[in-house]
Amino acid sequence: MEGLWGRVIQLTKDALNAFKSFPAAMVNALAFAIVTIIRINIDWPQQELYNFLFNCLHLSLALGAVFSLTAITAAQRIYKSHKMFMVANGLGLLVPLVTFFLLYYCGRVDPLLTDFYNYPVLSELAAARVTAAMLICFLGFVVLAGDQKVGSDLAKSLFMILKAFFIALIYGGTIMAGLSAVAGAVQVLLYSQMSEKVYLYLATISGFISFAIFVGYFPDFTKDEMDFRRQEAEKQPRFVEVLFSSILIPLMLAMTLVLLLWTVKSLITGVEVSFTQLSSIATTYALGGLLLHIMVTHHESSLAGFYRRFFPYAALIILAFEARAFWIQLGHWGLKTTEYWFGMIWILSVCAAIILIVKKDKGHRFIAELACILALISVLPMVGYHDLSVKWQVNRLESLLVSQGMLTDGKLVAAVKEPELAVREAITDALVFLVSSSEAELPPWLDRNLINPETFKTKLGFEQAWPQISGQDRGIPYPAIVLQRPLGAVDISQYKWAVTVLEGYDLTSKPATVESERGLYRIYWLVNPPYGLPTLRIVLNDKEILKEDMKDYIKHIIKKYPPDENNYPRTVSMEDMSVVFTTQEIKVLLVFDYVEISVDPQKDIFHYSINPHVIYLQEKT
Repeated sequence: MEGLWGRVIQLTKDALNAFKSFPAAMVNALAFAIVTIIRINIDWPQQELYNFLFNCLHLSLALGAVFSLTAITAAQRIYKSHKMFMVANGLGLLVPLVTFFLLYYCGRVDPLLTDFYNYPVLSELAAARVTAAMLICFLGFVVLAGDQKVGSDLAKSLFMILKAFFIALIYGGTIMAGLSAVAGAVQVLLYSQMSEKVYLYLATISGFISFAIFVGYFPDFTKDEMDFRRQEAEKQPRFVEVLFSSILIPLMLAMTLVLLLWTVKSLITGVEVSFTQLSSIATTYALGGLLLHIMVTHHESSLAGFYRRFFPYAALIILAFEARAFWIQLGHWGLKTTEYWFGMIWILSVCAAIILIVKKDKGHRFIAELACILALISVLPMVGYHDLSVKWQVNRLESLLVSQGMLTDGKLVAAVKEPELAVREAITDALVFLVSSSEAELPPWLDRNLINPETFKTKLGFEQAWPQISGQDRGIPYPAIVLQRPLGAVDISQYKWAVTVLEGYDLTSKPATVESERGLYRIYWLVNPPYGLPTLRIVLNDKEILKEDMKDYIKHIIKKYPPDENNYPRTVSMEDMSVVFTTQEIKVLLVFDYVEISVDPQKDIFHYSINPHVIYLQEKT
């Protein structure tokens, strides 16, 4: 018991010492926690207005924390002076500040999208570049922490970091569980009106404490000799050695056997697995196998020695056949985001396998440096995942359209004869990828409104044809609101006409019509892509007399029925499934049949599917 309490006390001291050893990293982490608490305190939909600001702050502070770890470790390892220690901490505070201003002023998406939503959204490419910078900083920290002068190396430093992470995770999870239990008791026994946000506040505080434990676990990197603390931090416990050598290595060998059998099968039957599934399996195998190879660098068991010799050669054989599947995929569908990242990981894995064969454990640093180079390349202009995939798909689409006589003199024309199914699928696949890339610079002839099925059919002469690929991922469920109309009667005594409408995308869509003594009413239910925010428009004799989007209605629904991940339909009152609009000319009752509002938590964007049941209309006298 004394040993356990001593360990807890030591970890507490280490967490407090983190402010002394890595002050800039801890300041960034503390600011991150404060921003998170403020963000939790703001409800939807009010938070939508500040999501861009919060996302910029979170990414900037996260980069600042990781960069500070690397910069301070470099100052401790290389310079060993208080002056450079202060410079490193100063840079650790300057980097997030510069990053924030770059994100805030240069990291917005296409203005058409932001104007539509009335609030800015963080560019995916800008977020990817910050993420790549964090990865580079982290790998730099791993390399710097492995000092060969004191008998350390990258394998030992990487294990030390993983060990610190899991220790912090265990202690942080325990703190979170304990605080949640106390809060739950308070809610049940003392204050039943306690907000559920309390648990989110506690999770944020627990996360900050976990980061402090993580950072405080690292030894003093200024020492030029192996001290007891560093030796303990880098040492693999016996159960970890057993886990790696007796469990993970056999599992990885079994996976290798499965993939080798697949290579033989693919020679006979061809590649029958969807590329999405194959790329996920290949990525897991390549990166997981490489990580395990590094982790067992210093293991002396015969099985570990066999794995270190066998894995690089087996990986090269498997990667060669995966390159064949990759080439087939490029021939069918061209280069897109999934294919780009697979190609990058394939290059890294092949080079890593060759380096391990030639230089063995001395090649770990070269692999880390190569990973940094590839991460940097992936977010650069022209050769990065965004620009290269867009350019590839533009060339592919141009080639397809020219071959069908649908692109002449830089203008898009409808097909005289419907192309074959394979061609229609290829055109749909490339076109939808391009117009869905909100940050892409598209050629003048490519209109983003082509994502609308009706516009697509009008301008291209045929309907969208989606490729049927087996084994496609269905994705993960998003938080959503799903409401349905109750059974029962609606009082329509104040209305003269009942109108049903079809979904459209612009005023060229076919409207529902009502003819009266005043003239002809044309009623449009327009859904704005790509996220489906609907608008009701009514035109009387070519004069628009009503144009109302559903923003206020949606805000009411989100406030009354917060999104959750159950995604089960809820039958609600007729008042919540209807809305009334009044103008000088008419009064309109809109009754919905089905309402679904889903949230994309990664992009902080709502997707809407609102189906009107009937529109009741009455002229004013």
